[in-house]
Amino acid sequence: MALKDRLEDDRQADERVSRAGVAHWRQRLLEEINLDELASLTMAQRRARLEKVSGHLIAREGPVLSAGERAALIRRVVDEALGLGVLEPLLADESITEIMVNGPDHIFVERAGQVQRIDTTFTSVDQLYQTIDRIVALVNRRVDESSPMVDARLPTGERVNVIIPPLSLAGPILTIRRFPRAYTIEELTEGGAMDTATALLLASFVRARMNLVISGGTGTGKTTMLNALSAFVPGHERIVTIEDSAELQLKQEHVIPLESRPANIEGKGQITIRDLVRNALRMRPDRIIVGEVRGGETLDMIQAMNTGHDGSLVTVHANSAEDAVYRLQTLASMSDVKLPYEAIRDQINNAIDVIVHLVRGPDGFRRIGEVAVVSARRTEKFALKTAMEFESEPISPDRVVRGVFRHHRLPGLVADRLLAAGESVPGSFGIESSGGGS
Repeated sequence: MALKDRLEDDRQADERVSRAGVAHWRQRLLEEINLDELASLTMAQRRARLEKVSGHLIAREGPVLSAGERAALIRRVVDEALGLGVLEPLLADESITEIMVNGPDHIFVERAGQVQRIDTTFTSVDQLYQTIDRIVALVNRRVDESSPMVDARLPTGERVNVIIPPLSLAGPILTIRRFPRAYTIEELTEGGAMDTATALLLASFVRARMNLVISGGTGTGKTTMLNALSAFVPGHERIVTIEDSAELQLKQEHVIPLESRPANIEGKGQITIRDLVRNALRMRPDRIIVGEVRGGETLDMIQAMNTGHDGSLVTVHANSAEDAVYRLQTLASMSDVKLPYEAIRDQINNAIDVIVHLVRGPDGFRRIGEVAVVSARRTEKFALKTAMEFESEPISPDRVVRGVFRHHRLPGLVADRLLAAGESVPGSFGIESSGGGS
């Protein structure tokens, strides 16, 4: 059944229920079943059992409903008892990448890069709070006025952010971000996120142990690209991944995933990304992959790239490839180790080799906007050479972004590193002459 049809059935069922609604039938269901018996069943068996009992209850005590309305009501009751209520059909729809709940009456979803409002709502603010409590309880946390912000993760991997009054003036706000599917570089190329020559070049960069930074704004697909590029790390290497919420799905055998931990309700026990980066250096990694740097851990990551962990990958929020370099410098300066800007710049020049910048167009489509190589070294000012850029055409009336991927010659030093590692430079790029011409 399509999501639209499911939501419409749910709405009609709610309108036809003459008694206390879904909450009433959920309470009757809990009174009817044996909780000890239910605890011994698998999740699939629990759902089947509750659907059967709910069907008997509604048939015996409920209003006259059509077959579709009755099935929708049973599903809503069981979703309330086992899952996340009105959010369950949204989580079951794989085309939805983000769910945004702005209070009980306003629910938005992102599908194919476009945000749209849906008709379904929570019956009350209390029901929304119950759903939030159920989510945060999964990670042994709580949300209340003394702790009004929470980050959590569903058992299926979705990232969850909650913020409630008094910080939120619009009521409880719940944001669920879908756990991204692991796309291969071939799938991304076929989908138009890059062209074949660029895919071959990026694969060569990874195999040649060049340090890559993936930059872009929120929702541009940085984690998806990071996951795709990590597939080119040789299988015999020891890889340590570090993330706030574990999303990477590496296929290599020797992978050690690490995940940060927030403070508990007493404000203790926090383990930050920086703590994990420092600890990773003692774990003899060949490469370190950090889901995102956003603070003082940036300096530790840069130092790791400078001290024998070539081929590491990291993502950072930035508006362009050039902005990514300066943002790394700013983040590194947030470390408790106070270094002059010039010293941080020198470390970045020596550590970062390639910046892959991602963009999301007005049509919601995500693609590589630029691939740039760091051509400055040591004490020189930051300097980037564009290896590839997406040149877009004027937006057409259908709001679809069209354009071409332009290739440029690689600096000689970069090409030499690829050739020394046994890699080749795709013919459409070429190599700069010794005079630096293009």
